[in-house]
Amino acid sequence: MILSELLKVIEPIEVIGETNKEIKGLHFDSRKIGEGDLFVAQVGTAVDGHTFIDGCVEKGAAAVVLSDRKYLPKEAKGEGLKAKVTYVLVENTDKALGLLASKWFGEPSKALTLVGVTGTNGKTTIATLLYKLVRALGHKAGLLSTVVNYIEDEAVAATHTTPDAIELNGLLRRMVDAGCEYAFMEVSSHAIAQERIAGLDFDGALFTNLTRDHIDYHKTFDNYRDTKKRLFDGLKKSAFAVTNKDDKNGLVMTQNCQAEVKTYSTRSLADYKAQILEEGFEGMMLNINGKEVFVPLVGRFNVSNLLCIYGAALCLGFEELEVLRVLSTLKPVNGRFETIRSEKGWTAIVDYAHTPDAVDNVIQTIREIKKEGAKLITVVGCGGNRDKGKRPMMAQIAKRGSEQLILTSDNPRDEEPADILNDMKAGLTEEELRSTLVIEDREAAIQTACTLAQKGDVILVAGKGHEDYQIIKGVKHHFDDHEIVRRYL
Repeated sequence: MILSELLKVIEPIEVIGETNKEIKGLHFDSRKIGEGDLFVAQVGTAVDGHTFIDGCVEKGAAAVVLSDRKYLPKEAKGEGLKAKVTYVLVENTDKALGLLASKWFGEPSKALTLVGVTGTNGKTTIATLLYKLVRALGHKAGLLSTVVNYIEDEAVAATHTTPDAIELNGLLRRMVDAGCEYAFMEVSSHAIAQERIAGLDFDGALFTNLTRDHIDYHKTFDNYRDTKKRLFDGLKKSAFAVTNKDDKNGLVMTQNCQAEVKTYSTRSLADYKAQILEEGFEGMMLNINGKEVFVPLVGRFNVSNLLCIYGAALCLGFEELEVLRVLSTLKPVNGRFETIRSEKGWTAIVDYAHTPDAVDNVIQTIREIKKEGAKLITVVGCGGNRDKGKRPMMAQIAKRGSEQLILTSDNPRDEEPADILNDMKAGLTEEELRSTLVIEDREAAIQTACTLAQKGDVILVAGKGHEDYQIIKGVKHHFDDHEIVRRYL
């Protein structure tokens, strides 16, 4: 693609050098740069890409997009190798990368009906079940999620909740080429803050809820909330927004939104309403907007998720009874309130809950369903190198909702597991600590829970859900909660 065509989408502050040149590749990773490529220097959270500009020039980069003037050549025309390079100065290289990536791949989001899902909890369930629902209704679709990405039937490994701008647009391009009509994607707060979604054409946006998460990155809850809100602020008039009226931030998300806004609620007047008629570990009988339907999911949080899916499907133009029919067939997403039954009569629930609100929701759901007199045994830990403030909160919520609490490791990453456990223990009183088990080894913790469980009891293994690994001292080890539970059945 000719550089001058690419530059039309980013409105440069200054361009030094020739723009009538062919660009062979687009990269933000300096290690991937080759002859004739365009390098976008992102500042980054750990490393500043500007420091790799000279190395990219030596490798044969044809052009460089940068935001720091001190890395411009001393003379406008440059000398030696730099004479062959075009320098493009912009305000924000993160945003520029998103816009350039969209252009590079032929603006694939415009050829799809693209729906983004944001919020603290529920994103994966909603995006994944919408993808399955639309396909069950006879349409080709793609999915971008925390667990796995899909291009129709083809599974593509997911490394982030929302991929980087180049990978993201590349996946959307593949969806278009595969004949997909729809794409559903989780939109993380990191992705919005880092402009990974810049240049994408959203036809709809869905809001789940907002609770404490990623404060280590956003610093304050207000910053976290306002970052999420940007997805809705950027919607076009012809788009739709579906928001959770039960969350105090639900209407905040859409207060500056140009799109058509619809609401869902389990407690108040809204466009889409539902109530639980019957509930068990196998599923729920719901009344959704006056129509009864059985769904193989459980929990009040899943009622909200299903309402969001139902509302989005109606906004997309699908027939209501067909939507309800497919909803009745949808199974839980991997690692989201997955039920494993023991021959001894106890039940294990594997769930991704890794925030205080998510842990509370799962525990309350179990307490509503389990038989009177049965114990809830909760196994939970917290990830390393993440928000430390939520650790005592999670322990406190888990302790007060469980008959037996076992604190253990999650993904300690670069932190000492014992330090993380000490942070969690700080949320408990001395009396609560005396009846709490602290078992650093996660497998041993799960084994202990399985040993303690009696007929009718429920074990909750929280925090990792779909993940099949643990990261310890920077090394990734295979570890799957499902496998461990089944090993000790």
